[in-house]
Amino acid sequence: MSTGIDHPRSYYERIDERRYKPTLHTSGAWNPDEQHFSPLGGLITHAIERDRDERGSALAVSRISFDILGTLALDECDIRVEVIRPGRTIELVEAVADLGGRTAVRARAWLLTPGDTASVAGGEDAPLTPPDDLEPWGMSELWSGGYIASLDARPVSSPEPGRGTVWLAHTLDLVAGESAGPFASFVTHVDAANGIAVRRPPTEWMFPNVDLTVHLHRTPEPGWTGLDTTVTFGPEGRGITSTALHDLRGHVGHAQQILTVRPL
Repeated sequence: MSTGIDHPRSYYERIDERRYKPTLHTSGAWNPDEQHFSPLGGLITHAIERDRDERGSALAVSRISFDILGTLALDECDIRVEVIRPGRTIELVEAVADLGGRTAVRARAWLLTPGDTASVAGGEDAPLTPPDDLEPWGMSELWSGGYIASLDARPVSSPEPGRGTVWLAHTLDLVAGESAGPFASFVTHVDAANGIAVRRPPTEWMFPNVDLTVHLHRTPEPGWTGLDTTVTFGPEGRGITSTALHDLRGHVGHAQQILTVRPL
């Protein structure tokens, strides 16, 4: 099947209510003939938020977890969203994404009621140096693919093996002609955390993640996403990428990825 990947200003184009067509900007870092999970995670989040808005819910997506069930074909995506635990103050929503007729990702999101807790807020990490004060970093020198090439990356300090703190932004629409919510736009960057603090060269070792979980203590603002990331490799073929998440206001939450580590 032809993907028709020809739109230069978005990651996806809508086909119908549930189906989307990827552009070359989604192509992956490990294999440019596959999708990078970052834009696909943003698209799934967008579908969840769109379903919530259409149902008239005011709940905020506060945790989302993705299980990546295999390679992500550079093919059209069909996303189904279902509320599996309805409620006025708490909901659990599931989204299933099929690529090329095969289930590729299952996601679950907890939506919680917003409220005014400013008087007891606290415990956040210190803010990062703003991206306007930093120099660009060419991530495409380390990683291939259209997704990485679409990013503006600004490291807070020089990345080291297993440690990196980087701001990311892009100028593309998530879906052509549609306005994505701030959380969906934010998630579009988060999976890239595994690529900013590499422990070993990706030309010698593979360390793809098979999941991504994001927890938020407030809704991120649109624009730059700050990733303060540590990567750990264990002695038994597994690793963990742990990230403190920031926007320009400060710390907003955390992300975790489990890695399968093996030599090429």
